[in-house]
Amino acid sequence: MFSASDLPEVIPVFPLPGALMLPRARLPLHIFEPRYLAMIEDCLKTPHRLIGMIQPREAPASERREGETLLQAIGCAGRITGFSETEDGRYMITLSGISRFRLRDEVQGFTPYRRCLVDWTSFTRDLGPAEEDPGFRRGEFMALLGRYFVKMNLSTDWDSLKEAEVELLINSLSMLCPFSPEDKQALLEAPTLATRRETIVTLIEFALRGGSDEEILQ
Repeated sequence: MFSASDLPEVIPVFPLPGALMLPRARLPLHIFEPRYLAMIEDCLKTPHRLIGMIQPREAPASERREGETLLQAIGCAGRITGFSETEDGRYMITLSGISRFRLRDEVQGFTPYRRCLVDWTSFTRDLGPAEEDPGFRRGEFMALLGRYFVKMNLSTDWDSLKEAEVELLINSLSMLCPFSPEDKQALLEAPTLATRRETIVTLIEFALRGGSDEEILQ
């Protein structure tokens, strides 16, 4: 387990729209772009093996330099805990979520991928044990989830969901459900597991009513 003193000030970041990493959850990734292949190779040489998953954000042209993709203020770092290489040189990796971070600045250098100076201090809870959600009502939640999966034509292993620990259930749904990038950012930034579960319920109820992402964000 990581402690606060184990976390580096500078980490490589992987901007990926719609990809959500959460503490104590796992995210499989298929890596094929040369710059990110280089990032994985460099990361595996470090003692922490951390990569920061972060979403790009939309911004007016006046706020960004030509060719630059702006990043959200908050991301989540995962440790490479699974790694395999295909015959044609692609990597299949698994990241295990460690802690969220706040982006402080981008570090200029000679790597083909982006690196950022980050601050972990707002998310010390991420390094602790699994969170609890005293207000969680599994029966009501699973009934709502079932209606949502039918509407969205999604399938899952319902027996596993019914038996899953609350944090694993909520975080896995946050990562896997087809929510918009903006909604996934809101789930990432939720201060507690209960807040994240309430956000999921709101998103699902809105989808069942036939609402759009644009409406829910207003």
